[in-house]
Amino acid sequence: MKIIICPGIHQPQLTESLLKEWLNPVADRAISQDAKNILVVPGQGLLTLSAFHILHFLGDRLGNELKSPVIFVSFSAGVVGAIAAAVKWQLLGGHVKAFIAIDGWGMPLWGNFPIHRLSHDYFTHWSSALLGGGQNNFYAEPAVDHLSMWRSPQIVKGCWVDQSMDFSAPKSPLSAAEFLHLLVKHYEEKESGQQSW
Repeated sequence: MKIIICPGIHQPQLTESLLKEWLNPVADRAISQDAKNILVVPGQGLLTLSAFHILHFLGDRLGNELKSPVIFVSFSAGVVGAIAAAVKWQLLGGHVKAFIAIDGWGMPLWGNFPIHRLSHDYFTHWSSALLGGGQNNFYAEPAVDHLSMWRSPQIVKGCWVDQSMDFSAPKSPLSAAEFLHLLVKHYEEKESGQQSW
């Protein structure tokens, strides 16, 4: 399974920080064992909004692996290009296992695949949910600044919200990095025939 990282419009160092913290060796962190399966879409500025640019990158990197499952992890303005690319990748025959939008506020999310949102505060979580977002989402509590969600997910504490249950019933507090890890682990286990939740 490949993880496609779609950054937003920000300094590249923020994505480097995300990957460093996310790939930091942690017990039971399957993602840290296989960092080669993480592909970061290159480009800055308006390229992050371009589904065409993302699709070109995927075609270049995964051309002969169209059926290989992918998880999109996108941030801020990068959500715009990433959701369109995920839908088009699936239409081309690609296997989109899940789509994770981190602080993609104001962006409607649709697709024939599981969608998850992580938000930097409750208002962003609540208002974004009106535009689609599926089940098993996360919001920071207490609220943090927007860039912290991408730069330092390991220190962002918050609530896991499963919209298939009572919308206001959060699960135990955890970090945004832990939530991301649990999502990826869930889809890896699902791919291998195991079920975690």
